[in-house]
Amino acid sequence: MLYVVGHKNPDTDSICSAIAYAELKRRLGTDAIPARLGEPNPETKFVLEKFGFSPPELIESADGKKIVLVDHSDKAQSVDGLENAEIVEIIDHHKIGDITTPNPIFFLALPVGCTATVVKLLYDYHGVEIPKNIAGLLLSAILSDTVIFKSATTTEKDIKAAKDLARIAGVDNINAYGIQIKSKLSNVDALSAEEILKRDFKEFDMSGNKVGIGQIELVDLNLIEKRIPELISTMKDLKEKESFNGIYLMLTDIIKEGTLLLAVVDDDGVVEKAFGKRLSDNRVWLEKVMSRKKEVVPPLESAYSS
Repeated sequence: MLYVVGHKNPDTDSICSAIAYAELKRRLGTDAIPARLGEPNPETKFVLEKFGFSPPELIESADGKKIVLVDHSDKAQSVDGLENAEIVEIIDHHKIGDITTPNPIFFLALPVGCTATVVKLLYDYHGVEIPKNIAGLLLSAILSDTVIFKSATTTEKDIKAAKDLARIAGVDNINAYGIQIKSKLSNVDALSAEEILKRDFKEFDMSGNKVGIGQIELVDLNLIEKRIPELISTMKDLKEKESFNGIYLMLTDIIKEGTLLLAVVDDDGVVEKAFGKRLSDNRVWLEKVMSRKKEVVPPLESAYSS
């Protein structure tokens, strides 16, 4: 059995791409099933229910399994026990991470805004018709990851793929549907500060520094403004407990098209080096910054290496 699995703290792209790519592998003659490494967030649950899917199987270890990784290639973000698994493919849209394999594998990482775009292109490449419900998943993932095409990671390939998928899925108004799915992540009232921080949280090794970056996308920052002191306190606790050099939380306003970055760091100068702005009360506003992958991770990596 071949397991297709995305990263820890799975987002809509991670889960929907795993489902869609496992379906492609089955149609090409390989016995494959999708898997997940955590609980789907409210946005992902909405998408799965809308197109008639249950959450993929939860796995806690890759030990002894054949694995396809989607939407990541970093050990810190991947399934436990990976060193005892057989990785046969990686499908991604991020920078190449630190996962290595003893044998050559199929590795496809394209500079696009979403892994779902890569999966759609692979359906096209193999000449496999995309089912309506799979098209709905892939469309939803693209709209989620590109923040309805507002993210700096968005490419023409993403936009074309989304339009093609919308026709197949029967979605007439792409923008309205995008706002509908993104709004599912804005209700954070029922979440603890730790749940907010860790809902979409990724760890990075930046020149020997352990760095954690979370992101919450909101239709209005006012929905979370009163909880910022609580979030910063939680970030401080996590930093000490797990020996991070820096903890960051992106509070991204998809309507204003910018991010309020919260930071708890060993050296405040890292933030100024990265973004040209000083922290004030552990926070800084970053105009037009929407993407962790393209607009936050690279400047931080540069700042930590200098």
